[in-house]
Amino acid sequence: MSTNVPAQHHDTAVGDRGRDPGFTRVPPNDLDAEQSVIGSLLLSGSNKASPSYRYFAEILETGIAAGEYYRPAHQTIHRAVCELHEAGEPVDVITVADALSRRGELSLVGGAGYLHTCVQAVPTAANGPHYAEIVRAKAYRRTVIESAQRIIDYAYSEIGDEGEVRDQVERQLTGIVAGIPGLHEAPPAVGDLYLGYIADLEDIQTGKHVGLTYGFADLDAITSGMHPANVTVIAAASGIGKSTLALNAAVAAAKTGATVMFSSLEMSATELMQKITAAEGKIALHHLTHQGGLTPDGWETVKRLGTELFRSLPLRVYRPDGAALHDIASAARACARDGGLALLVVDYLQLVEVEQSRNITREQAVAAVSRGLKNLSVDLDCHVIALSQLNDDGLMRESRAIKNDASTVIKVERPDADDKESARAGEVDLVIEKNRFGPTARVTVAAQLHYSRFVDMAHT
Repeated sequence: MSTNVPAQHHDTAVGDRGRDPGFTRVPPNDLDAEQSVIGSLLLSGSNKASPSYRYFAEILETGIAAGEYYRPAHQTIHRAVCELHEAGEPVDVITVADALSRRGELSLVGGAGYLHTCVQAVPTAANGPHYAEIVRAKAYRRTVIESAQRIIDYAYSEIGDEGEVRDQVERQLTGIVAGIPGLHEAPPAVGDLYLGYIADLEDIQTGKHVGLTYGFADLDAITSGMHPANVTVIAAASGIGKSTLALNAAVAAAKTGATVMFSSLEMSATELMQKITAAEGKIALHHLTHQGGLTPDGWETVKRLGTELFRSLPLRVYRPDGAALHDIASAARACARDGGLALLVVDYLQLVEVEQSRNITREQAVAAVSRGLKNLSVDLDCHVIALSQLNDDGLMRESRAIKNDASTVIKVERPDADDKESARAGEVDLVIEKNRFGPTARVTVAAQLHYSRFVDMAHT
């Protein structure tokens, strides 16, 4: 097929750096398919009432984006087509040429004559979606090459330790498996976001769009639940029950069908299973942890939970061999690849380790962990609950960086922890010290620690 377009300069193919220029390989592409996609769009997009308009819609429904074309001229034309379509204007050679001319880009793509060349190159517009899939497949292969080259470059650089190299490899491989080519176009303007925003706003106002539940009605109402790409910090002194609270939240979220990973640096998988069994079966925890503690009815409850809860609950438990952040991140990415990940719980933040230089302070190390978990929540589009230890003065250790990265900070206080005769025995305050989605507040729940759980006051 003819390609009457000015010669475009392309950088040396990715993956060929350092090679003899005489042996440079051209990245995967199919310019005939690209021309045919453009031509099919120009042929079928002029009249919504026409039967051929379905081909235009089907091409766009493949998800093809401008950045997936190999030839820059085709990228430019595709953007013009999409802008006309989004504006409700007809799409044909004349309208696209006019749009490109107004933007000063018509000569860059080869003029109106090249648009006619694309139209003439199309065997049949009915095959437009198939041509689009060919273009996308080639673009995906280029993405794989680029990711592989980044891995190779990082390995050659001698930067980082073995764990950091593995983390970099997994980041690239996760992107490849997910088929994410990266951001090729400029971010959208607010005008482009408005209609989607209105739809989300309507869902929020009618209660259709809320975050994952924490398992407590008042807490959910004040925070709107747990949202993707955000971090909740639960802080408490030792022995107050922050791990129990976080495990309760993890189970509550998983019961809604959300996939959850609970990473504990303190408790074994058996200990976590005991706590879940106690909370869900209303079995005293010490009956599960001591010889002969279970009655026949208790055994029946445990068996029932196996069938009714554990076998279907999308909750994964991870106890890393070490305590490195990259180990937790690696397991989280594996979960994301295998069925998705909506919530990650890390118990607890100060125990997580990062690669440290000799001069790094403890505060800087914890700040690096906090920032790493925040980045992970964004990378995996999941919510993260990070537990944090309070010192003897009731302050969160290394609190500045932790609070900065968190969207929600909840301090757990038990009035009867130091005063067994307290009039508020059995009550626990969840003090919301930071709330990006609403006001700060104090929510009171009931502690049933013999069952290893906290519950709404209304359920006591």
